[in-house]
Amino acid sequence: MGAQRLTRDELEAAHCWEADDRVPARPAMTEFRRRLRYHQAQWRESNGHPIGSQPIAPKAGAKARSVGSRLPLAYARETGANFITARAFEAARARAELTEPRQSVDHQRLWADLLWSPALAVNLFGDLAPADDLADRAVHAWLPDAPGTVLEVRFTHSPGWLDPEFLNSLRAFDAMFVLDLGGGDNGIVAVDVKYHEWSKPETPRPENMPRYVEVAKKSAAFRRGATVGLEGRSALAVMWLEHLLLLSMLQHPSGAWKWGRYVVAHPAGNSDFADACARYRELLVDQSTFSSVTVEELLDAKVLPVPTAAALRERLLPS
Repeated sequence: MGAQRLTRDELEAAHCWEADDRVPARPAMTEFRRRLRYHQAQWRESNGHPIGSQPIAPKAGAKARSVGSRLPLAYARETGANFITARAFEAARARAELTEPRQSVDHQRLWADLLWSPALAVNLFGDLAPADDLADRAVHAWLPDAPGTVLEVRFTHSPGWLDPEFLNSLRAFDAMFVLDLGGGDNGIVAVDVKYHEWSKPETPRPENMPRYVEVAKKSAAFRRGATVGLEGRSALAVMWLEHLLLLSMLQHPSGAWKWGRYVVAHPAGNSDFADACARYRELLVDQSTFSSVTVEELLDAKVLPVPTAAALRERLLPS
C-alpha cells in the first residue's frame, strides 16, 4: 500500500492489535487488514467519535476491552456516526426497522463496527436510496449493459432467508438494486462488499449441497467439473454461494426475475479478493451473471455526489 509497515506498538496504542487480522502465510494481506483497522481508528478519532469495545455491548460489570475500529453502541445508534451522509444514515435506520422473515442481521455491527462490510455498503450506496434518477444513472455508469431502470435499493437483503425455493440458507446481499424491465418483470444487481475480509476457506453446508449443485447445473454458467472443488472446503466457497443465491432468483418458479448480476466490490489493495475474483471467473463458461469492481472504480466513475465521493475516499481508502 506504499505506507511504512505498522508496528505492534503503534497498533496497540490505537487499540488495533487484533490476532484475527493475521492471515496465515500471507503477510501482505495481514498488513492490509491491520492498515484498514488502524485507518478506521484514525478516522474515528479525527472526527471526534468515542472508542468502542469488545464485546460491542458489554454487560454491566463485565470485562470489556477497547477496540479502536468500533464505536459505543448507544452512541452509534443515536448519532449514526458509522454513516457518512444523512441519506446513508436514513437507509441504515430504515433497514434496522425492517424485519424480513427469518432474517439474520447483526444490528450491533451495523451501527458500531467501522469495518463491517454491510455497513460500508450502506455508505457506498446510501445516497442512492430511496431509488431515484441518481440511482439509475449510477447503476448504468457502473454497469452500462444493465437493462431497465432502478426501481428500488435494498440492504442486507435475501429474497428468502432459509427458503428452500432459493438456497435454504442465511446468505444475503450487502446491497441489491431492483431493476424495472417493463411488463412486470424485474432484474437484479446484487452487490457484496469485501473490505476488511480475506478469502477464508469455508465449507458449504453438506445438507444443502444437492440444492447448490442443482442451481449450479441449471444455470449452465460453470465449466464442466468446475464446481467439484467448491463442494468441499474452499476459499471460493462463500463467493460461490452468494452467486448461487442470485442464480436461484433467476430460476425461481415465479419467473419474477429475468436478468441478474452478482457483483463483488473490494478495495484495489485487497489482493485476496482481487485474486479470488480472477480465479472464480476462470470457473465460468458464461460470465454474464458475475463481475467484480474495485471501490476506487466505483468512485472514479464520478456519479456519486462530489462531497459523498470525497467522504468515502477519506473513510475507506488509506492514503
